[in-house]
Amino acid sequence: MNTVETELLVVGGGVAGAYAALTARSYGADVLLACKGALSGGSTRWAQGGVAAPVESGDEASHAADTLKAGRGLCEPDAVAVFVREARTQVDTLRDLGVTFSPHVTLEGGHSRARIRHTGDATGHAVSLALSTALRAGQGPALQVQEGAFVQTLRRSGGRVVGADLLTPAGPLRVRAGAVLLATGGFGRLFGVTTAPPEGTGDGVGLAWAAGAHLRDLEFVQFHPTAVVRGHEAQLVTEAARGEGGQLLNARGERFMARYDEALELAPRDVVARAIAAEMAATGGVWLDLRHLGEAFVHARFPTVTESLGRWGLNPGTDPIPVRPAVHYTMGGVQTDVDGRATVPGLYAAGEVASSGLHGANRLASNSLSEGLVFGARAARAALAELRTPQDDGEAPPLAGVDPACLPRLRAVMDRAAGLRRNAVDLEAALADWAWPAAPHVTRASLEAGHLATLGELVLRAALAREESRGGHCRTDFPAETTPPRHTVWGQGRDGQPVLREVPVGLAVGVR
Repeated sequence: MNTVETELLVVGGGVAGAYAALTARSYGADVLLACKGALSGGSTRWAQGGVAAPVESGDEASHAADTLKAGRGLCEPDAVAVFVREARTQVDTLRDLGVTFSPHVTLEGGHSRARIRHTGDATGHAVSLALSTALRAGQGPALQVQEGAFVQTLRRSGGRVVGADLLTPAGPLRVRAGAVLLATGGFGRLFGVTTAPPEGTGDGVGLAWAAGAHLRDLEFVQFHPTAVVRGHEAQLVTEAARGEGGQLLNARGERFMARYDEALELAPRDVVARAIAAEMAATGGVWLDLRHLGEAFVHARFPTVTESLGRWGLNPGTDPIPVRPAVHYTMGGVQTDVDGRATVPGLYAAGEVASSGLHGANRLASNSLSEGLVFGARAARAALAELRTPQDDGEAPPLAGVDPACLPRLRAVMDRAAGLRRNAVDLEAALADWAWPAAPHVTRASLEAGHLATLGELVLRAALAREESRGGHCRTDFPAETTPPRHTVWGQGRDGQPVLREVPVGLAVGVR
């Protein structure tokens, strides 16, 4: 196996990973960026709505309040404070990288004022293009990009992460690194109906868990309220469509959101998603209506949505669009502090793979791209400040693969037991039958399935333990929130078995 050395190994080429790599390189570090797919792949390029950040210094308190309100008491105040203080400056750097934002900011669900910067409804694509262009321009001996590189395992020595084993198009590659920064996105592909890209198989969370890191709040899964679903394919209709005045109608033609929240269609995502589900059950369907905005405006403002729905014979300017909730974002992940430090030395995480405490129980719309910028940069700086040159290759845990042929059934179990509404009977039934066949050979697909099987069990067990409803976690048998709010934190006992603890908000247990 070939071996290379680098100061910082960044895993993941979305906004958090790409920006972390550029930040580290700006400080003169040697960086290797490993991308599972193409450099501009992952969730970032599909983000439609925009980038949320305070529009002026006086907006920081308001943006923080909106974020805390959406997070339902489970946000970490320090993470929110850092985020709103730094988001505007980091988003401004995107202009320097070539992102041309619209001259007007927009409003989205859960925000008390318009503060979403966008490039039509293809903001993620513009951000991905700018970051990938900057990375390609900076490639050289000190900045290397490995596309199509799948991380099989992290390696540890003396309790510290010292590198990783990769499977690349050119063959196996061992990377010895002074630090490893995970930016691999979430685990939306644990579910059958999701807007997550194919890469969203929870690799980073699974790798960190195998390396001994703590995981936090895995039960909190965000369902985007407005997806158009055909079979298992979900096309997102951006939150901005409701921000521009789109209305939700049930099968009786009633605009129903007034019965659920005074903010109507611009209530936080958890509220809107559950309202849509309730109206679907009561009346037979829900539609997003943009017709009153005018066909010309809809097509000009939402060209990406217009094109994607057009492939299914729908015209958002003239047709009511049938929508339903779909898994969109996973709030839980690798537990970190505000500098991206995981609970294992040498390991850092940023973006959707991490549980920084920013989102709490429910992510505020369009906070994800700006989160990647803020915490990607912070994690890179912290990693560089704490680099340790590896003295050896370290050791890796055994590779645990699951037969990927079982994934359709696994996802069906998750949809049924851990969907928008949960209860003890369904969760216990899923756990009682949670056994999946090992793969005959270790492959990328089998390792991805292994991550999903591992995370699925932890999600189910955490959801069963949390006997309340809060944000993205709704228990029909425990419909109220409990006081005080607490995180669920997964660690490993002396026998290597998972141990679940409840941790008060504001206490980052286990983070160095």
